[in-house]
Amino acid sequence: MSRFDPFAPAGPRWWAVAAHRPFLRDVAAGLLDWLGPEPPERLSDLLVLLPNRRAARAFTAALAEVSDRPVLLPQVRPLGDLEADEPPFTPGALGFDLPPPLDPLTRRFELAALAARLMDHPAPVRALALGEALGGFLDAVYLEEVERPGRVVDLVEADLAEHWREAARLLGGALELWPARLAELGASDPSQRRAALLRRLAEHWDAAPPAHPVIAAGSTGTLPAAAAVLAAVAGAPQGAVILPGLDLDLPDPVWDQIEDQHPQAALKALLTRAGVAREAVRTWPAPEDARGRARQRLLNEALRPAEATDAWRGALKAWTAREAGSGREPVREALAGLRTLTARHEDEAAAAIALKMRQALETPGLTCALVSPDLDLSRRVEARLARWGVRPDVSAGVPLDQTPAGGLVELVARWLAAPLSPHLILAALKHPLTTLPGAPEALAGRDALEAAALRDAPPRDLADLRKRLLKAREPDRRGRPPSADQLGQLARADALVTVLDQALAAARAPFAPEAPAGDAARALVGLVETLAGPEAWSGADGEAAAGLLTRLIEAGPALGPVSRDDLPALVRELLAAEPIRQGGATHPRLRILGAIEARLVRADVMILAGLEEGVWPAGPQVDPFLSRAMRKALDLPSPERRLGQTAQDFVQAAAAPDVTLVHIERRGGQPTVRSRWLWRLEMMAMGAKAAPEVDTATIALARALDAPAGPARLAPPPTPRPPLARRPSSLYVTAIERWVRDPYAIYARYILGLDRLRRPGESFAAAARGDAVHTAIERLGERHPDAVPADAAAQLEHDILAGLVEAGFGPAELAREQVLARTTAAWLAAFERRRRRPGLTRAVEASGALTLDLTGGPFTLKARADRIEVADGRAEVLDFKTGMTPTRKAVAAGFSPQLTLTAAILQAGGFDGLPAAPPAALTYVRLSGRGEGGEEIDVGAPAGKDPRTAEDLAAEALDGLRRRVEAYRDPATPYRSWTAPRFARGLDGDYDVLARVWEWRVVGDDGAAEEGS
Repeated sequence: MSRFDPFAPAGPRWWAVAAHRPFLRDVAAGLLDWLGPEPPERLSDLLVLLPNRRAARAFTAALAEVSDRPVLLPQVRPLGDLEADEPPFTPGALGFDLPPPLDPLTRRFELAALAARLMDHPAPVRALALGEALGGFLDAVYLEEVERPGRVVDLVEADLAEHWREAARLLGGALELWPARLAELGASDPSQRRAALLRRLAEHWDAAPPAHPVIAAGSTGTLPAAAAVLAAVAGAPQGAVILPGLDLDLPDPVWDQIEDQHPQAALKALLTRAGVAREAVRTWPAPEDARGRARQRLLNEALRPAEATDAWRGALKAWTAREAGSGREPVREALAGLRTLTARHEDEAAAAIALKMRQALETPGLTCALVSPDLDLSRRVEARLARWGVRPDVSAGVPLDQTPAGGLVELVARWLAAPLSPHLILAALKHPLTTLPGAPEALAGRDALEAAALRDAPPRDLADLRKRLLKAREPDRRGRPPSADQLGQLARADALVTVLDQALAAARAPFAPEAPAGDAARALVGLVETLAGPEAWSGADGEAAAGLLTRLIEAGPALGPVSRDDLPALVRELLAAEPIRQGGATHPRLRILGAIEARLVRADVMILAGLEEGVWPAGPQVDPFLSRAMRKALDLPSPERRLGQTAQDFVQAAAAPDVTLVHIERRGGQPTVRSRWLWRLEMMAMGAKAAPEVDTATIALARALDAPAGPARLAPPPTPRPPLARRPSSLYVTAIERWVRDPYAIYARYILGLDRLRRPGESFAAAARGDAVHTAIERLGERHPDAVPADAAAQLEHDILAGLVEAGFGPAELAREQVLARTTAAWLAAFERRRRRPGLTRAVEASGALTLDLTGGPFTLKARADRIEVADGRAEVLDFKTGMTPTRKAVAAGFSPQLTLTAAILQAGGFDGLPAAPPAALTYVRLSGRGEGGEEIDVGAPAGKDPRTAEDLAAEALDGLRRRVEAYRDPATPYRSWTAPRFARGLDGDYDVLARVWEWRVVGDDGAAEEGS
């Protein structure tokens, strides 16, 4: 058999590897066939140009795999990353004299500064986004080698909308200012330099073709300069171009209809630009694979141009008829090894994909690759594989903001913007990298600082933190002083506050209120090193974070001034755009690739995921500067060209022997639309009365992995039955209301002695507002017990606002509260005047108690009433509320017995200084500050068909309490959770997590019936 020689045919030499074939492996096999028995060093004379570095690495691996003897590797270079003075070129060979390229991050900053200059100085993050769009325009102009790009200015006078004319004016300014700025920097634009180098190389090889053999493989030549290089290689004496996935079987009429969004569009444009007919392209030698060829034919037919889909039926019939003599069913043959997998949501898809990848490892030597443009899904799969201790090779790396070092930098930027946020203080102090090397002993006070000062409302300043630490040295509400160990922890916490105060002061010093971006970055570095020291910059992520901040310090001044509020968004944007590869051992047979990284790469098992519209294919990018008409006028490619490139990526990957196409029905809870490619493929198969295999087994197994073994056994609600001696024998009326609704809360609070742990920075506005209003009312009564003064409204307003200031309300909150306080005070003053009448006995914040003699011992009911007024032997019990008040129905049903039980205590003479008196009214005074400012709601008055009076309701409430206490004197009576949630306006008890409410109430039957008092 004669050896294959890719350079034997007369030039130009264009070859194609079918989409169903492993491209790099076939190219390697063909080159080794060309080498034959000759000395292996001959291969080192060959130059192989491949699209990118990943393809170059994969090609050398393919050579080693295919070769049966040691060979010297050829020179393998990525076509998109050539340099004029690096091999295979000798210095000065190309006469290339452009300055060195601008660093990508510096270019981003400079373009942001240019955008800010042209667009009235937007915020830095906005300027970065606009600079990114401006960079995309310049990339297109340079890479497409647009002639007279300055003609964009002509569009200012075109018949366009005003905002497009303004955009054209801005682009014209950018085209004028950018080259001048590059000259000042002594640098060249990377895109312009890349296009110029490729163009110079093409011209050089056209004039002086290389004497050594050259092969350009895998490139589609989408850039004009790259296409010129490919044409020069094809025409060289020992040159050849190998195209990936060119469809040589597509009918000519269909080929002529191909447009930008078709998978073959880039290859058609390349051949047209090179002046080569498709018929002149030869097939690269490869073993015959009827099934693979059928798969390729099916995919290419399914993705025909829309205008040619009316011939689907005829094409299927003709294809089937041609194979009828051999007894083959071409469509079913094409579908062999192709399956679809439909998941309900992203997490289920990740579990199923990870399971398939793990299953692939059970077969020795089998490789598996997940290909998806969905980075979030890829990370989910990576996390799922970790359950088996498997770490795949991930091409995308990890965004820097998701690494420990990057996370610390982003966190510190947010902390610098909000230095008093309890969440950020705790997050910074508890970060894994935080060691506080300058004062490690102070870090030991972190927990004491949290407990004493941060699990409360946000502090007004760091001095407020110290006040809270001093208060923590006092005896607690039970009169117990802190221990010596606790005092030591509080001292260390105080030292920690001092360290934080000094570090924050130094970091905030450059901002007045803005600082140059470089100074802001230096302040950020200083604060990070205060927390973590130099160790913050160790490891791959630390080095990347240090490099990013270094470049921000050096090139950041181009961004202009940055405020502390702008800094977090700026840092987050920069970190998220910086992927890093953390290194470490990865499994050699598992890979997770993006759609671009997967070009030319083939595995034994291919999983293609993200096949939803908007994901794969992605929607057209929105260009803030160029409309479609403007792109066409400037001879720039249409947005659909990118869609055609991704379509070719899909076809190349889907033509593999073993492929699973994954579709997700819902993303983010919203229904999705199947990818047009998947839909077309299924419709094409349906026309032949066939369908891809549906993989239900993997989905079922993935669901079973996390499902409980055997039938679901739902845990019942908690039913604690503490000893009688531990059960409470005295409660306030407010606790009785909680007992009626949620007995478990009484168990946790009064029997287990568990206090609710406040959340860091928990909002205190509602409670503080209520306390301030109650205090103001109480002070008014103390100062003026008899008559209400004329300036009562002013006094009330002053006292309310003073109470809010004391509680820590800032100027912004007080601006809102002042209006509410004024309205509330005016209504209260009128309310007090109505209430001050002769013969009235009034008690404010009165305490009372009533002891019930019951089976098992006495039970004491206690109350503290906001106000009780007695006149003519009848009483009115009042409770002031700034929030919602219970309804008459809730009170009458026994779910809100606060006022009824208070009235029962009063009727029994349980309040010192007040005569025993039956209740005439049970009044909630609601002080919202809205509308008129307040309202009186008598929940004890007869309503509708319910004739019961306040006295009746009080008696019923007391009887209900007796029954409840006696029921809970039975050791068998449990303290259930939420036995009466009605009228509760949502389950929000302090002990719901401890009782696991959302486990059994949502998915199980708690079996508890509602009950009143």
